[in-house]
Amino acid sequence: MSEAKGGRGAQLKHTGLRPGWTTGACATAATTAAYTALLSGDFPDPVTITLPRGETPAFALAVEELADGRATAGVVKDAGDDPDVTHGALVRVSVRALPPGSGVVFRAGPGVGTVTLPGLPLDVGEPAVNPVPRQMIRDHVARVAAAHGGSGDVEVTIGVDHGEEIARSTWNPRLGILGGLSILGTTGVVVPYSCSAWIDSIRRGVDVARAAGHTHVAGCTGSTSERTVVAEYGLPEIALLDMGDFAGAVLKYVRRHPVDRLTICGGFAKLSKLAAGHLDLHSGRSQVDKAYLAELARRGGADEALAAGIAVANTGLAALQLCQAHGVPLGDLVAVAARDQALSVLRGAPVAVDVICVDRAGTVVGRSPVR
Repeated sequence: MSEAKGGRGAQLKHTGLRPGWTTGACATAATTAAYTALLSGDFPDPVTITLPRGETPAFALAVEELADGRATAGVVKDAGDDPDVTHGALVRVSVRALPPGSGVVFRAGPGVGTVTLPGLPLDVGEPAVNPVPRQMIRDHVARVAAAHGGSGDVEVTIGVDHGEEIARSTWNPRLGILGGLSILGTTGVVVPYSCSAWIDSIRRGVDVARAAGHTHVAGCTGSTSERTVVAEYGLPEIALLDMGDFAGAVLKYVRRHPVDRLTICGGFAKLSKLAAGHLDLHSGRSQVDKAYLAELARRGGADEALAAGIAVANTGLAALQLCQAHGVPLGDLVAVAARDQALSVLRGAPVAVDVICVDRAGTVVGRSPVR
């Protein structure tokens, strides 16, 4: 059996759902068009960008403005078949030149939030443009500069029309991201989730891996954890299951169709939900339980002052960082608890399990022994 029939790519095709583009991809496209116009006088339409995994989508421009040393371009977000609250939103980017040596400076325009609390992958006071979209934009600014003789020193102001209103339907206000939406995306692609279609695709992934003779498979919450598993174990694509939020679907199907070993790898916050007993890790259906994390930290040696700080932390990441600063191995404790929850769902099936927790950059922040 060809390996092309398995793995995450095959799962995506099997759902039959149309993927879309993240706000990060839209902002990158708008930035590329605006900076090209600033240097050349012409807006490329459509504008083509390169995503982290090599895809080269083209985006039509909805806004083109060039005046007073500033260029603005807008792209309407298409989320595909995903029920994304930002589907149809206009991502608007203005670019102006800065003095040499300034680099790329990000600003929050109307409808993009500002970080006001610690615990996110951005410093307090920064516009809510996540690290991967920032890097995508920097890379494309550099390409445009090389093509048109620019310095690459620019101010990039990103806004989303009606973004502050849309953000009320997201977790941003609770996370201390005020004034609008976040510019997100680690791959540039919005993966559409129909629960039934995605769970069926997980089952197909297990079947294909077993039929090909693979005895070690990995359930990954996304592309970052997938890369971590490949780096750790050298697993082929056919042995990778795009678990997403559906940890329970993986465990229940592997219980009925065992493999010798199952690795679960995902973000620390998501896997802390599994550790606490949640099998659906979606943010709309389960939340990080900071009181539970505080109790785990106590078991790992945290004193009451540290435990109290964890219980009121803004995010799971903030709780992890507190523990790291005090030498408490919260990541390992979460990984072990998540592994034990997985084993309880497997109900004695002959499957050895280990769990790896990563941060947003893919750094391993916790792991369990195989059991």
